[in-house]
Order: sequence, then structure tokens, then C-alpha cells
Amino acid sequence: MTTGQTHTDHDHDHAAGDEGHAAGGGHAHSHTANANGRQLTIALALTSTFLIAEVVGGLVFGSLALLSDAAHMFTDTAALAIALVAIKVGQRKADERRTFGYRRFEILAAAFNAVLLFGVAIYVLIEGARRIFEPAPVQSTGMLIVAGLGLAVNLISMRVLAGGKDKSLNVKGAYLEVWADMVGSIGVIGGALAIKFTGWTWVDPVVAIAIGFWVLPRTWVLLRDSTNILLEGAPSGIALAGIRKTISETPGVAGVHDLHLWVSGADQPSCTAHVVLAEGAVPEGVRNQIVARLKADFDVHHVTIQTETAPCDAAADLHL
Repeated sequence: MTTGQTHTDHDHDHAAGDEGHAAGGGHAHSHTANANGRQLTIALALTSTFLIAEVVGGLVFGSLALLSDAAHMFTDTAALAIALVAIKVGQRKADERRTFGYRRFEILAAAFNAVLLFGVAIYVLIEGARRIFEPAPVQSTGMLIVAGLGLAVNLISMRVLAGGKDKSLNVKGAYLEVWADMVGSIGVIGGALAIKFTGWTWVDPVVAIAIGFWVLPRTWVLLRDSTNILLEGAPSGIALAGIRKTISETPGVAGVHDLHLWVSGADQPSCTAHVVLAEGAVPEGVRNQIVARLKADFDVHHVTIQTETAPCDAAADLHL
């Protein structure tokens, strides 16, 4: 049975605590989002400008490797544009319909970018295999010049995005795509040199295929992380068993159930739980201890605890 007075006190204190957390956290998030927005805008300007040159170069010089790199550059451009929109939408405040706000829109954008990259990589693999058996002439000098310029653009974009890649899954996705493009540009340069000095045009599709295989594993990581958040999975690096153990070992706790741990954004872990109190335990004191321990041990700041004198129906329905 839930302790009615305890639950009421909890709601009041939790709301007060969240108000302070939201004031500071919201300001920090806004500052971070603005910084990420500036980084993405600069990278978008660089990649979109060079994308046109690379497509033209690939068509003029007959290089599939260049077109493959241009395809990845296109996904970079799309990813950066989507990421910018996602950040703007994600800054919108919570409302009556979106009580957690709009931060998860960034995760949807990251998942979309991953799917887009998968499609491009598969196309390159298929077209590359066809080109091996049906080789086409390649102008290696032009291919080398364009790839060299692409490498310079990639390096600058990576430098710009490096500061935000560990704070936003969206920026991380854009960074990974630019990083993959950088590797692709290096591969294209190597292929152009090989063709120039040996005349082996089959090197071009081989490089394109290698780029495709290079991109796929990193795309899978991005898709896995974004999907885990969309499915409200536990954040990486935090074990649910550890959370349960910490709560269970808190003085005054007789049991814990209906425990949930998830993230609403890339860096916003939340935890809820029903806690059965030991006889004589002070509900508010137990709750405060749990919140403090989860914050100190796991860096989980958004915690909602429901205290009970006996397990509720959720304990029987949910084995958590």
C-alpha cells in the first residue's frame, strides 16, 4: 500500500527540486545547444560547398570512388542540416502533449542519418562490384586534386565538430560521418596515385567498396545507440543491477520494484522506482538518501521515488 502522506510530500519536494534543476540544467542545455548549433552551421557550410565540386569531379573524371565519397558527403550535408533542425526543435519547452519536451527529436534525426548512411554504403558496394567486372576509364589527376580538397574540408569539419561530439548524439553522428569521409578521401587519394602510376582502373571500385565496408560498422554503432534511446533502454555505462543494489542497501529500504532507467535525450538519464519501507523508516529521509546516492554514484539527477508500506500491484505484474 502506498503511504498517502509520504507520496504527497514527495511530490511537493520533487517539484521544488526539479524547479531548481530545470533552471540550471535548462540554461546549461541551451548554452550547449547553441554551441553545437554554431559548430554544425560551420561544418554544413563547408561540406555543402564542397559536395557540388566533388559530384562534378566524379562525373567529369569518371571516378566511382569520388562519387562514393560524394555520396557520403551528401549524407554528411543531410545529417548536419537535420541535426541543426533537431537542435532547434529540441530547445522547445515541454508542453501539455510533450511533457518531456522535444529533445528526443535529436535522437530521431540521428537514427534517420544512420539509416541513410546504410543505404548509401549498400549502393556503393553493389556498384563497386559491378565496376570491378566492367571497368571504366578514370582520370587520376583530377581525381587526386578533388580528393585532396575533400580531405582538407573533412579535417576542418572534424576539428569544428570535435568539441560537441561527446555531448550530443546528433553531433556525434555528424562527426562520425565526416570522419568516415576523411578516411574515404585518404582512400581516394591512394587510389588515384595507384591508377596514375600503374594504370589499374580496377583500383577505383575497390577503394569505393573499402569505403563502404569502413562506414558500415560505425553506422551500426550510431543506429544501435539511437535505437536504444528510442526504446527507452538503460543508458550505456549504467547497470540497472547497480542501481537496484544501491537503492536496496539504503537504510530504511525493505524492497524495491517497478524500477526503470532510461534517457529522454542523449545525456539526460532518468530513474523511477517503487520503494517498500522498512518498519519505522521515515519516508522523506529514505527518499532523500536514495536521490543523493544515485546522484553521487551514477550521476543520475532526475529521480522519482514512490514510497510504500507494502508492495503494490506493480510488484507482482512487473519483475523489475
